[in-house]
Amino acid sequence: MTKKFFLALLMSCFALFASASNYLTFTAEEDSSSFCIKNRGDNNPNVEYSLDDGKTWIVLKNDIVVSFEKKGDKALLRGYNPDGFSGGDHYTEFHMQGKIAASGSVMSLIDGIGESKTIPSEYCFNSLFYDCKSLTQAPELPAINLADRCYEEMFWGCSNLTQASKLPATTLSRLCYAHMFWGCHSLIQAPELPATNLADGCYEEMFWGCVSLAQAPELPATTLAESCYWGMFCSCTSLTQAPELPATTLTVDCYMYMFSGCTNLTQAPELPATTLTELCYFGMFSDCKRLTQAPELPAMNLAEGCYGDMFLNCQSLTQAPELPAIDLAEGCYDGMFQNCKNLQKIKVGFDSWYNGEGTDSWVENVAPTGIFHCSEKLSLEYGVSYIPEGWNVVYDGTDVAEHVSDASFKAWAADGKITYTGATMPVEIFDINGRLVKKMNEKSQSVDVPQHGIYVVKSGNVSLKVEL
Repeated sequence: MTKKFFLALLMSCFALFASASNYLTFTAEEDSSSFCIKNRGDNNPNVEYSLDDGKTWIVLKNDIVVSFEKKGDKALLRGYNPDGFSGGDHYTEFHMQGKIAASGSVMSLIDGIGESKTIPSEYCFNSLFYDCKSLTQAPELPAINLADRCYEEMFWGCSNLTQASKLPATTLSRLCYAHMFWGCHSLIQAPELPATNLADGCYEEMFWGCVSLAQAPELPATTLAESCYWGMFCSCTSLTQAPELPATTLTVDCYMYMFSGCTNLTQAPELPATTLTELCYFGMFSDCKRLTQAPELPAMNLAEGCYGDMFLNCQSLTQAPELPAIDLAEGCYDGMFQNCKNLQKIKVGFDSWYNGEGTDSWVENVAPTGIFHCSEKLSLEYGVSYIPEGWNVVYDGTDVAEHVSDASFKAWAADGKITYTGATMPVEIFDINGRLVKKMNEKSQSVDVPQHGIYVVKSGNVSLKVEL
């Protein structure tokens, strides 16, 4: 065997091995792009790169810049780190200049060839492409066996990333995807999320601030984990429709701030759970300024803070969902409708204010007039933590207002007459059988009626019941 033939055979073996591997690959998308690696703490993983399709490999040392002269130039990357690539406060990031697309499997940094589908340690790829504004395409993430915090903040601040990697795992780990695409302003398509076995904080703030994301992925899980969807789509201002949320068994903080700041969301998903948990819906739709329809809230068993701030600043909401629960929990409705300036109707099932400890500031800055449906047993207390001032009160089982506080139109019975003030439209008085007794055009007047009894005084769309 000649030397020349041996070298040719060796080169062909290198080429065959390289083609069989699925290396993490960086490809320049413009001239003069570059990348380097930054080790934090005492982290020092094994990493090599090749600029000649895997024929020769060079150790990638900390802060050494690898440059691409022309668009289309590429580098293959591999490493042997069977115990993990990063860990906790000791982690490694890629830094980039220009425009670079990543492809191939990130697992080639673990097994050297990109075949493994098991993340070996917690924090494994934490912050790997942190704030890489030059990254335009994410690499493959084929792992199906995850570890705690394995992809946390992986693409944080990658503002030019338009499409996410596939995420095939069906069983998740604690905080595995937390903050993963935080601030990816150009991301227009989220990956499918097929997982049905969730873990604490698994999707926490995953797409926070992804302002170009117009459609959320399906979320099929029916059993949730603590904080699993916490802030998942917070400030996704292009999101117009929420995914279905079929879970009936909730956990602490599970939906907290999930759609907060989704200013183009107009309709909420159904929320079928009937037994709630602490802070489960807290702030879920806060600052959803175009939300016009709230979901039904059938739960009878409330928990501390469960609906707190749920619709805070939802300025387009005109009608609150019915709140059938009889017994309140501490802070359960606190701030729930605060600053819903067009809200004009609320119906509740409770018959005691519990000293306002469940309704603190819940109707602060709602519409100046409206209708409050409640039980006759509920005391008539007014203010930002009780019945909104200026609203009519309708007791359950009636169709007209029994009481009104600080409204322009008022009516009462005294001295054998019915008196009204503040009318802006013609006034009609009906007897208990619905027969018209009197009709007037004056703004204020005292009127004689045929006999004692119950009457309805109507002006425009306001009807007040009085008893003479």
